[in-house]
Amino acid sequence: MSANFVALAYLVAAVLFILALKGLSSPISARNGNMFGMIGMAIAVLTTLTVTQNLVYIVLAIIVGGSIGAVVARRIQMTAMPELVAAMHSLVGLAAVLVAMSAFYNPVAYGIAPLHASNLIELFIGTFIGAITFTGSIIAFGKLSGKLGSKPLTFSGQHWFNLFLGVVMIAFGIMFTVTESWTPFLIMIVLALALGVLLIMPIGGADMPVVVSMLNSYSGWAAAGIGFTLNNNMLIIAGSLVGSSGAILSYIMCKAMNRSFFNVILGGFGGEAEVGEAGKVEQRPVRSGSADDAAFLMGNAGSVIIVPGYGLAVARAQHAINEMSNLLIENGVNVRYAIHPVAGRMPGHMNVLLAEAEVPYDQVLEMDEINNEFADTDVVLVIGANDVVNPAAKTDPHSPIYGMPIIDAHKARTILVVKRSMAVGYAGLDNDLFYLDKTMMVFGDAKKVVEEIIKSLQH
Repeated sequence: MSANFVALAYLVAAVLFILALKGLSSPISARNGNMFGMIGMAIAVLTTLTVTQNLVYIVLAIIVGGSIGAVVARRIQMTAMPELVAAMHSLVGLAAVLVAMSAFYNPVAYGIAPLHASNLIELFIGTFIGAITFTGSIIAFGKLSGKLGSKPLTFSGQHWFNLFLGVVMIAFGIMFTVTESWTPFLIMIVLALALGVLLIMPIGGADMPVVVSMLNSYSGWAAAGIGFTLNNNMLIIAGSLVGSSGAILSYIMCKAMNRSFFNVILGGFGGEAEVGEAGKVEQRPVRSGSADDAAFLMGNAGSVIIVPGYGLAVARAQHAINEMSNLLIENGVNVRYAIHPVAGRMPGHMNVLLAEAEVPYDQVLEMDEINNEFADTDVVLVIGANDVVNPAAKTDPHSPIYGMPIIDAHKARTILVVKRSMAVGYAGLDNDLFYLDKTMMVFGDAKKVVEEIIKSLQH
């Protein structure tokens, strides 16, 4: 295949990737966005296969990797999607490190011999970003899956130690570009791997959605850095798209959570004062009721707003909640859904769940679109959500989430909360919403509770 045709094919793939990002910006066009992305990736992969000299090995690797990916994708539960995304990011980071090491070992095979200073700098940047992404994503996976717990893990002087490691890592990177030696290169990689662990460990559960987005950005920049080394325009464009979009999303989410973007990307710098408050739970009386009580209140309401959270995903109650909504609508109730930007454990988690249950898009509203309407709402149903409806974000200056924009569920006339127990949410904080006089707790599995509500509405 001629060089011009390869460049043209990569350009077409790049345009399709841009259209994919555009499509994924809305649930209505997300299906087309996915299709554009898949077609673009297929073109990029097929074009790469036409210019490779090791076709058999690459095809075998694609078959093995694709088979593993297909099995994992079919078996994974929607609740485990955040940790799956983190795991995938780790592989992108590892790939960047391995490609850089391979290119440095045999630059002739990559068409970059002799290595110039610019090549070495590109290898250095792509490698350390990839290494940080690899280990950082593994820690994020552990936190999201519950294997490492959601609490920040810190030690005295941690941030200064991280700064020291970063400076030493850069120093060895500079030494590598000057000496073209394996020793500083490998030391730099080890330091970057350690830094990835230390940057993510002190970040608490409440900030993990931002971390997932941030690691997505890191993986993109790692790919772009290696693309420069390999003179591969497709890698540069795709990596830059992923890196920039991930960074923008991280910034938007930080604003939605009243978090400092730089604090999060630097490993929760300045967050030590917040750690001590998390996990504090007071024993206070609550008002509880049954599914029948909830059905009566919603069935006789003029308007109902449903606030879904991670508990909805765990119980796989999205189909049941849609059936309940349809029954209420048939009875003349105005039903809508309120989605917080960081509901669940990754961006768009709740939107995907509701789309899977075929909830009409016009019923699903973002926090900023619907927050002004809670004061005029008869009943709000909080199902599986916790931190994103905690009034302490507005009333308690000592709370770790103080200043975080929340869904104003506390302003509704009546509040129903479906939870398994009074356990704290992912941020480890008690929720003042549960103790309001107008709040009724309905304890139980979200799906079973909703199914009981459906039975009561049908009678």
